[in-house]
Amino acid sequence: MLLLAALTFPNIDPEAFSIGPVSIKWYGLAYMGGLVLGWLYVRRLLSTPHLWRNNTPPLTIDRVDDLLLYMTLAIIVGGRLGQVLLYEPGYYFSNPAEILKTWRGGMSFHGALIGSAIAILIFARQYKVSARTIMDICCAAVPFGLFFGRVANFINSEHWGRTTDAAVGVVFPNGGPEPRHPSQLYEAALEGLVMLVIMRIMTHKVLGLKQPGLVTGVWLVWYAIARSICEFFREPEPIHALNIEPFTAGQIYSIPMLMLGIYFIVTARRKSAAEQLQA
Repeated sequence: MLLLAALTFPNIDPEAFSIGPVSIKWYGLAYMGGLVLGWLYVRRLLSTPHLWRNNTPPLTIDRVDDLLLYMTLAIIVGGRLGQVLLYEPGYYFSNPAEILKTWRGGMSFHGALIGSAIAILIFARQYKVSARTIMDICCAAVPFGLFFGRVANFINSEHWGRTTDAAVGVVFPNGGPEPRHPSQLYEAALEGLVMLVIMRIMTHKVLGLKQPGLVTGVWLVWYAIARSICEFFREPEPIHALNIEPFTAGQIYSIPMLMLGIYFIVTARRKSAAEQLQA
């Protein structure tokens, strides 16, 4: 295949701006942007009664602020611990001081997912609401964070793709001289933009929020598919026990998500059908 031109990685400073001694990273802005947009979107969903069972939202608007706090802590702690435990335990156990340096990047999606699931269960118990419903709410809003997070990966020149001779190849500053797939942008598109469209269809066309767990199930299934596709273009994590050719650790970790998603869809449908028979 003819390589038209290898694109040089744009010279983007990881630091967006500074105020005195305080520097603001693009990575931090990405997380903040995703969380704030998700927070606003959840408020909008809860302000649309016809999306919910009996036209009654499960939470009051003011509770969304509490949910934002729970999810922020879960994403940061879970994401970082996931990177440490699931992907680079050897490095971080040898350099424990690096664990706290989140501004340098290195956040695991699967770790953030586990942390978020735990936070949702605690939140649901605390406020006496359905955990499945809270999961649905979060899944509907999370594509904003996924999109910005993957763009931040690109800006940070991390999690880049495999080498390629295609015209889309980008020479990353820390990825060697060969052009590589900008796999972070592929993930931003599939996990972020496409996911947002799917979630919008599920909430507003299918009215999936009336069947607790259905939106979550679809989200899990599509993420597993999207991540598995992108992993074929993404450079695998080095020396990982779950890099089993031709599959990568990211794909292996996505298998439980796919199975759990199918379970949520089936059980949500069954419960909805049973309730309709009883009505």
